[in-house]
Amino acid sequence: MDRRSKIALYTIGIIIVLLMVAEITKPKAINWRDSYSASDKIPLGCYVLYNELKAKNDYTVELSKQTVYEKLKSLKDSANTNLLLINNYISIDEEGTMALLKFVEHGSNVLISSNYFYGKLADTLNIAFAQNQDGFFKSPSYSTFTNPSLRTNDALFEDVIENFYIASIDTLNTVVLGHVLTDDKTKKEVNYIKVPFGNNNGAFYVHSNPFAFTNYHMLNGKENYVATVLSFLPKNQIIWDNYYKSGRRVIKSPLRFILSNEALKWGFYLSLLALALFIVFRSKRTQRIIPVMHPLKNTTLDFTKTIGNLYFQHGNYTNIINKKITYFLEQVRSSYYLDTSLLNERFIEKLAIKSANSVKYTRALIDFITFLKSKSQHSEKELIALNKKIEEFTKTT
Repeated sequence: MDRRSKIALYTIGIIIVLLMVAEITKPKAINWRDSYSASDKIPLGCYVLYNELKAKNDYTVELSKQTVYEKLKSLKDSANTNLLLINNYISIDEEGTMALLKFVEHGSNVLISSNYFYGKLADTLNIAFAQNQDGFFKSPSYSTFTNPSLRTNDALFEDVIENFYIASIDTLNTVVLGHVLTDDKTKKEVNYIKVPFGNNNGAFYVHSNPFAFTNYHMLNGKENYVATVLSFLPKNQIIWDNYYKSGRRVIKSPLRFILSNEALKWGFYLSLLALALFIVFRSKRTQRIIPVMHPLKNTTLDFTKTIGNLYFQHGNYTNIINKKITYFLEQVRSSYYLDTSLLNERFIEKLAIKSANSVKYTRALIDFITFLKSKSQHSEKELIALNKKIEEFTKTT
């Protein structure tokens, strides 16, 4: 390799190394994925709020990774509990909705902060959501509280917001706790309500701005607004839902069902251990397997079938008929010890008695054989008819 080629090669190598260093050292892009998970520290996660609740709340804060139905079913005492459901949308099946309604009916409270939800829960609470879509860009919104003494905790959300509001409520059973206004304060919509449910002081608290609870806004001066939203809840133990989240971590392995069940998981691990031990102890040299010596197969029947098919394919029905007649008469001689040289009436009567067939049917068979022997050419139909008659005749023997 000459000097010029070496210089070019070294130059290319240095460039590749510099590109690799630049790729490794460049700052990571901010992840703006919707999450709302208690463990995510990204802008739209809820790591800050969850840990603040655990640190400053006088009551226990429990993290739930189960569906609403599974979690509420496992509770020993469902009264005096606050359930927090925070996500950009909430989708609960009918079974979970019934468990949720029963949970609140016993005196507990549920805070749902979501851009929208639908189905049986929305129909029961008589609420519907809408979105302010004025203009191409999302306009800043001003979230306020109905109680004048809480106005100091109102907050202006300038970005990272979807501007959803509660468009329809049951005015007879709903208490409006907050509104959302555009930045110029020309439009005012409901964004926070309380819906009492049952006869034990239970209630649903519905809030239409889940973005307010994310790390982005909690670390940008909106923590007082969030604290005020949560202050409407009774001072009870809290269940933080971490299942109905856009950023919920799901095991993508095909074994996710087995690994998610404690008993199945340990059974799977024990099976792997047993398999490993089996391989270790069976890996020793063993005697060569002695091959099985099968007895010679009787191919007479296969040969007969092959010859028969050969005759049939060539259309030589006369030859086949003659052979079937010959074989049948040979069976008569060997089985019934009858002389088949004369197929007369006396022969028919003896054959009928010894074969346990009727004289009428025996005569029909012998007459048909006599008819076929008198012909020089035969058809396929005659071959089939002869075969059926012989088979029916031999069934009784």
